[in-house]
Amino acid sequence: MPHLIVEYSANLEGPDMDGLADTLYEAALETGIFPKGGIRVRFARRDRYRISDLSPDNAFIHVLARIGVGRTLAVKKQAGGLLFEALKQHMAARFESGPLALSLHIQEIDPDLSFKHSNLHDYVARRQA
Repeated sequence: MPHLIVEYSANLEGPDMDGLADTLYEAALETGIFPKGGIRVRFARRDRYRISDLSPDNAFIHVLARIGVGRTLAVKKQAGGLLFEALKQHMAARFESGPLALSLHIQEIDPDLSFKHSNLHDYVARRQA
């Protein structure tokens, strides 16, 4: 893990969103705590939303970082801070030019309620060899 689920307002569609996936992926690797085979970054464009004073210029990005249990609070805060800083830096120009709300939340996945079937780790290891 992590699984990074990025919700964003439709008025942000464009190249910044394409590059943001790469930025968040690289930031997840940079933390040093997430295995490459476990990283997922996926986007959910929101076409229907209401923000603040309802101005059509208002925009948002919310990142939900779903991670496995077992890391200390300090490690989770460090990883969350690195991911959030990457998000802020990537969106800095848009932040300066118009109303934008950025947020990130870390959520631990209960291992007893998580069902998985994946061979991605095996393939990643073979490609790196």
